[in-house]
Amino acid sequence: MMHYRKLPRAFYDRDTIVVAKELLGKFLVHKSHGVERVGRIVETEAYLGPHDLAAHSARGLTPRNQVMFGPPGFAYVYFIYGMYFCMNVVTEREGHASAVLLRAIEPMKNVEDRTCGPGLLCRAMKIDKKLNGHDLLSDNCYIAEPDETELFSIVKRSRIGVDYAKHWARRHLRFYIKGNPFVSRK
Repeated sequence: MMHYRKLPRAFYDRDTIVVAKELLGKFLVHKSHGVERVGRIVETEAYLGPHDLAAHSARGLTPRNQVMFGPPGFAYVYFIYGMYFCMNVVTEREGHASAVLLRAIEPMKNVEDRTCGPGLLCRAMKIDKKLNGHDLLSDNCYIAEPDETELFSIVKRSRIGVDYAKHWARRHLRFYIKGNPFVSRK
């Protein structure tokens, strides 16, 4: 039986780029309908707040993005393209409006579908809008430290799908585990 050590609130209440890199290798755990699903986070993207033109918070506070402006350690889940949910982890102090997008996971337990992309990740982990604003210190959806730390190299690339964000589109704010086959795009 796997045991998980939930990440504390202080983990999320730090620089967004640091959190994005340090989420790599951690376990995303979601328990729903009596099934525990676990995936190892292998790819993330950092969104640095309202000054980051690719961040949802760049448009100011809206009903859709209000979770981003809240305290760290909460899930920001939204719907895109009329078909996919995406999950972000809110970072830094309340009001800063920064977050880390979970882009890909490596299936570990009870995850059978494709997970190489934020929409596929959410579909495979059964994550939807009901988890928007969810406290990641809860018992049914959280991120945990693995029992054993694995050494890996981190690759930095530009984020995907943010061409509209001018110079922010070229910033290397996407991070992934080098050589991992579950990364969405090399």
